[in-house]
Amino acid sequence: MQGAKTDTAARNDAAQTDDGRPEGPLERADRNMSELLQELRVAQTGVQILFAFLLTLVFQPRFAEINEVQRWTYVVTLLLSVLTAGLLVAPAAVHRVTFHRGVKIETVQLGHRLFTAGLATLAITLSGGVLLVLDVAVGHWLAIPVAVVVAILLLGLWFLLPLPLLRKARAKPDEGEGPPPGNRDAD
Repeated sequence: MQGAKTDTAARNDAAQTDDGRPEGPLERADRNMSELLQELRVAQTGVQILFAFLLTLVFQPRFAEINEVQRWTYVVTLLLSVLTAGLLVAPAAVHRVTFHRGVKIETVQLGHRLFTAGLATLAITLSGGVLLVLDVAVGHWLAIPVAVVVAILLLGLWFLLPLPLLRKARAKPDEGEGPPPGNRDAD
């Protein structure tokens, strides 16, 4: 029990952050890990539903009628959904493996990178799902452009939309979120 008190005392003795929060680096890492896991819950639900949908397709009678391109679209999309699920579950798994090992800040930074990669593969996976369904339903003449638009839209919403916020954050002092993940002095 003494070790826990020492850890708590060390956290409480930490200097205030630039925005005046009495939050040390480990407390910030704890908060960021909690926020990361909450965000992962949202993304994981979508990929799990898509993965379940893809798994059931092969057992449908009409699956035998799809052409070679559609079959490969299915295979690639299914494998991308597995990769995406793996990337989105990885931060929680890394946290569990590194729990109480003194690497919380590094765990949060790695979790951020894995989640970001998972979002990128999720956008491609969802586009693959749209491509497959529309190709079967109406043909590739509509499926291809719509899938491309979906990929651009999702990548834009998830990666380009935040860019002005990041530029704005670089132009003003820290307001409590700290430097971006990957910076060793940060979250």
